[in-house]
Amino acid sequence: MTSTVERGGGPRSMGASLLDQVLAETLDPAYARAARDRAAAGTTPSPARRRRGQVAVAVTLAVTGVLAAVTYDQAAAGLQGREEVREALVSDIQAESATTDDLAAELEALRTDVVAARDDALAATAVGQRALDAVAAAELAAAGVPVTGPGLLVTLANAEPDADADPVGGGGEEDPRGRVADGDLQLVVNALWAAGAEAVSINGQRLGPTTAIRFAGEAVLVDFRPVMNPYLVRAIGDPDTLRSRFLASPEVGALALISESFGLRFDFAQEDELSLPAGSSLELRSAAPLSEEPAAPAPDPAPGD
Repeated sequence: MTSTVERGGGPRSMGASLLDQVLAETLDPAYARAARDRAAAGTTPSPARRRRGQVAVAVTLAVTGVLAAVTYDQAAAGLQGREEVREALVSDIQAESATTDDLAAELEALRTDVVAARDDALAATAVGQRALDAVAAAELAAAGVPVTGPGLLVTLANAEPDADADPVGGGGEEDPRGRVADGDLQLVVNALWAAGAEAVSINGQRLGPTTAIRFAGEAVLVDFRPVMNPYLVRAIGDPDTLRSRFLASPEVGALALISESFGLRFDFAQEDELSLPAGSSLELRSAAPLSEEPAAPAPDPAPGD
């Protein structure tokens, strides 16, 4: 049976005191021997050992300095090399851009000369004049020529940020529904065409038969060219007719509801004169000449074949 003794007002087990005694007898002599060994060996280093340590420290510092200098030189050389490559690329881009601009101007001048020569040749005869009128109508429909005239100006813009949500930053997280999307512009353009518009542009980009209005990331693309907020849609036509038919279209009703719900800016105004540029030139992707003579019939197969 294990007996107990009173200490400090509480019982203490004899088994616990026996464990303390065993640990003290086994650990204390080991520490004592280690202390005696250190005292016998001496802890003060000799002058030669001290000099060797100082030399080692000096060599280490020297090597570190050399490595730092080499690293700095390599980094500076790499930075200089990257800067030279960047300047060379910028110079090449500028040179190629200038060449492209010169070629575009030359192409436009040649196209103007060709059109003038064609018009002179066709206007010489009655048949040619009728063909010239048909070409002019086709060019207008294809947005191939710049136009000027009265019409309607429609403005679409993103919703203003909510300043009450964050007085410092001017608003919290932006609601994507408050941004003008490609579908909103498509509604406006379709309503204008249906109202009788003769020519339409968005932020100076003329719309033609093959023009696409798409959303790419944070930008709206018109004919693969980005246009930014606010979006100005210009339409040439009779202003009174355009206005009445445009406001009566279901597309405008749907857009007005979206504008009221999410704070989009949606304005329109009649203009006495609007100027729209020519659209991008159409690319002829495939064509085959019509033969003036009918193809010869295939020969009859020989008997026995």
